[in-house]
Amino acid sequence: MRNNKPLVSIVIPCYNHESFVQASIQSVIDQTYKNIELIIIDDGSKDGSIAKIKEMTALCEQRFVNFEFRFRPNKGLSATLNEAIEWCQGEYYSGIASDDVILSHKLKTQVEFLNEHQDVLAVFGGVQHIDENDKIIATSLSKPRYYDFERIIMHKFDLPAVTQLIRLQALKETGGYDSSIILEDWYMWLKLTKHGRIYYMSEIFAFYRQHDNNLSKDSEKMEQGRLDVLSFFKDSEYYNKALVNIKWFNTKKQYEESNDKIKYSLRLFSIKPFKTANYFFKKIIKIIKLSLR
Repeated sequence: MRNNKPLVSIVIPCYNHESFVQASIQSVIDQTYKNIELIIIDDGSKDGSIAKIKEMTALCEQRFVNFEFRFRPNKGLSATLNEAIEWCQGEYYSGIASDDVILSHKLKTQVEFLNEHQDVLAVFGGVQHIDENDKIIATSLSKPRYYDFERIIMHKFDLPAVTQLIRLQALKETGGYDSSIILEDWYMWLKLTKHGRIYYMSEIFAFYRQHDNNLSKDSEKMEQGRLDVLSFFKDSEYYNKALVNIKWFNTKKQYEESNDKIKYSLRLFSIKPFKTANYFFKKIIKIIKLSLR
């Protein structure tokens, strides 16, 4: 421990983010909370990411209680996170994508919350979305609330991974991430809430970067990813309802991306007629409001 404050383990998995990784590392260096260890694993980058990270090695060794940087052939995100977690020595854990940035007060605020709420396993918060040039393009901020397993499996959650701070012991007790799935965050939130609650603070904690290589841009992979996660929870009493919910969610995404609006709107109504009616009602209201400006 340093200054009798809990040690926080920060993990940055990097893959082909030479343009962004230094900003991500710098945001950890700039934290007002001091007792931090930083673990960076480059997962087989084919660009100049490793060189960019090495440029900051001396600064990181000076700033952090412990600093580890390793690089090796590609194994995938979940395998990389599991590898890093094995090295973590802190009381709290946070994983940060190498293209994202956390705000300087994030750790201090969240550590204080978890110290005061021993029944909470993890805490999250809001984000501002930025583009490749650091321009803010949107803000995602919800009301404060607790989340349990039911809300998360029903996909009624707003828990940006970049804002996470998790009790490391609770994370390890889940058995870690499963390398067969690509939506490792949703999977982990479900695993955690099998054992306790997580909390969303109504405060902006990070910049989430949007660019063409974001997984969320690939609707087909996202759809399969959601189904893969649900397959691990078939014994849940919420499984069948959650499956219908995911089918509606995936079809809505297809509706928004497709030129064949009639085809996908009919599919939406066939899956969840009342939810679909409410969805289109809100879109109509939004269009009316815009036209009256």
